[in-house]
Amino acid sequence: MLKLPPLSLYIHYPWCIKKCPYCDFNSHEGDNRQGYVSALLSDLDDDLDYIQNRKIHSIFIGGGTPSLMSEQELDELFVGLRNRLDFEKNIEITLETNPGTFEVEKFKAFKAIGINRLSIGVQSFDNKHLKSLGRIHSAQEASKACTEAAKIFDNFNIDLMYGLPEQTLTQSLSDIHQAIDLNPTHISFYQLTIEPNTFFSKFPPTLPQDDDIWQMGQQGVNALVQAGFARYEVSAFGKIPSTHNINYWEFGDYIGIGAGAHGKITTTDKQGLSVFRTIKSKAPKDYLNTHQKTIEPLNNPSFEFMLNALRLKNGFDESLFSNRSGEPINKIHDKLIHAESLGLLSRNNAHIQPTEKGFDFLNDLQEIFL
Repeated sequence: MLKLPPLSLYIHYPWCIKKCPYCDFNSHEGDNRQGYVSALLSDLDDDLDYIQNRKIHSIFIGGGTPSLMSEQELDELFVGLRNRLDFEKNIEITLETNPGTFEVEKFKAFKAIGINRLSIGVQSFDNKHLKSLGRIHSAQEASKACTEAAKIFDNFNIDLMYGLPEQTLTQSLSDIHQAIDLNPTHISFYQLTIEPNTFFSKFPPTLPQDDDIWQMGQQGVNALVQAGFARYEVSAFGKIPSTHNINYWEFGDYIGIGAGAHGKITTTDKQGLSVFRTIKSKAPKDYLNTHQKTIEPLNNPSFEFMLNALRLKNGFDESLFSNRSGEPINKIHDKLIHAESLGLLSRNNAHIQPTEKGFDFLNDLQEIFL
């Protein structure tokens, strides 16, 4: 019988102070959260069968802005989690936070509750660009939040975006160097994309030229690597890589609780391995009333595996493909040969890895396996 993958937990908090114009996540302005922690724990109770005798590998609390939760709400949540789950000894527990003063004042409380990693949504250290992105914090508040995080947490991430409206290469590199100087253990560096059903999709801003955006990405990556941040995934650079992120990219399992949360679960029997996704009610009001769950089988697990694992800089072993997808590597043999012939993929014995070209043109590489 195939071995089950590691199991993580994702918790979604759907509220924020202000919806950003580029954001396509399930987030809503307002604060109608009464009873939400109870709903989360009830939701988790319905998913406990998915644990299958596994410990929880990592926890990520995202949103929205989950750092808006009160100390009492977070304490209630973690008491409930510990009563229901068995945590790995060195579990990584991440909370997404914005750099506003209100959240920074709670950093010590977050640590005391059991959170050991922050992900701070800075996006830029330039007030003009923060305004264009609809962010409600200032560059000064961003720097202060990161400085305070470094005093309290041994592990924290800074989120940075590039290709912002009217941004120059010099400004993009300045953001990176300011982030590096704040001594985080991890930096997420990714391009602003215009997603459907966002304010920016209806009213597109003026973005830099494609060649300029390319240079921002290439030179930004070089600056991060030279500063000791290893690029282990397309947009992730870590002195301490995120174990939660790696579990996603290696096609591990995760329970998803909260409004609109997705989960991915593996089960095994004598016939082999099967994989399915869970999707919770998206609207917070509906979730609070029922937290209804939809279950969808993954009909093409080999593509889903490749979609994720090809994002890893160091690639993966063929055995991981078979163990996580439940399918033999021979199923994608012709596609591997094709990707290799295009210079997008390299294979060394039983190890598969995107080339530099494949990493730069990841969409083209992933599409081969669709």
